[in-house]
Amino acid sequence: MKKSLRYLLLLGSIWLNAQEKGTLKPSEFVITPEFLLGISAEANDFFPERSLQKQFIVGLGRKNDHNTKEWAYWLKQPKTGLNIGVTDLGNPDELGYSLSLMPFIEFDAFGRRQKDIKVLVGMGTSYFNKKYDEEDNFYNQAVTTDITWSFRASLNYVFLKTHKIDYRFGLVYFHNSNGHTKLPNQGLNSFLGSISADIKNPLKRPEYSIDDVMEAPEKSVYDYMSFRTGLGINVFALPFNDKKGVYTIAGEYGRVWNKTYKFGIGFYYRFYEHYYDYINDNESLVQDGKEFEAYKENPWWNASAIGLHAKFEFLLDHFGMEMQIGANLFKPAYKIDWRINEGWDYPPRELPDNWQLGEYTTKYELKQIISTRMGIKYYLLGTNQIPKHNVFIGAHINANLGQADFSEVSLGYVYNFNLKGRE
Repeated sequence: MKKSLRYLLLLGSIWLNAQEKGTLKPSEFVITPEFLLGISAEANDFFPERSLQKQFIVGLGRKNDHNTKEWAYWLKQPKTGLNIGVTDLGNPDELGYSLSLMPFIEFDAFGRRQKDIKVLVGMGTSYFNKKYDEEDNFYNQAVTTDITWSFRASLNYVFLKTHKIDYRFGLVYFHNSNGHTKLPNQGLNSFLGSISADIKNPLKRPEYSIDDVMEAPEKSVYDYMSFRTGLGINVFALPFNDKKGVYTIAGEYGRVWNKTYKFGIGFYYRFYEHYYDYINDNESLVQDGKEFEAYKENPWWNASAIGLHAKFEFLLDHFGMEMQIGANLFKPAYKIDWRINEGWDYPPRELPDNWQLGEYTTKYELKQIISTRMGIKYYLLGTNQIPKHNVFIGAHINANLGQADFSEVSLGYVYNFNLKGRE
């Protein structure tokens, strides 16, 4: 988890400091102070009592109205940047405070025709000063690690515009999860209202007219092929709460439109170290006469997962914002996972014969089949130039239908061909 977060912090730093420096106009810099007020949803039974959640965020961003990169044109000149925030969770003793660092992108919700409604999406990391403790803070099962992934989705409305400041209010959803790197991992979901102000051109540099905006670029399309390896970490169950590896190889083929919209389909193979050790060490549910004893005939294969995926990615020159959905064609050990984790609470390592195990419901069928993945990537060479060869690093969270499965750092290679419209 710490390695994943180091990469994420690095990407956030690069996002803030290296956004097309050669084309940045000084009047495009924006500071956005924001105050948020709302509720933290109950994460578990007997979740600590709390007052309203309060957040204060400072956004450091740029308006891309004069950015000559094609992605800025095709995405309707979004605002990009980094949000830095502090949160009071409404109970200092049991829930505490958090600090967050989050790269973001903000679009006009309805394109150029309606510029008063904005959609903001961000993904980053948060630090919490209070977390779950079996003896001293048992009922805060939302946060179990000092550092978590964080995700934000907002709908903002500009209700007053002036020459220097745009005043906005918004509706915000905020989610924190440790990416299944320590249990319990209920996660924290927050629903808030916000009021903010885009302070435009705070450095008071010369303004630039609309004539500086680039002309519409020619449409382009090209195909690509990509391969990646991933190193992930996760935990298995409360009696097996140490971090172990999830190793991935994956490939895909796809197409990129206008150097911005990337769609691909592919395959993945994953090996789960926790599953292998559970089977190979002859743990409770694989012992002779138990439900999964046959898994011992081939522990490696039964600790594997094979699947197909479809992915969509926004390309922002050196950066990629990626979302993926897939189908597991083979993931047998997830049955063991489900039986242990969806049965009675606080299972022991050695399960007695009368222990209530998780039942195979429709929810199980969906989670066993559907895999999801989201995260951010950094490309060594800017994608706006369509280099024939490129490499990337990424930080992602992987899930079973929205429930965290593992956190991952990846390294990949991209080969671009059929370069119609190459500069």
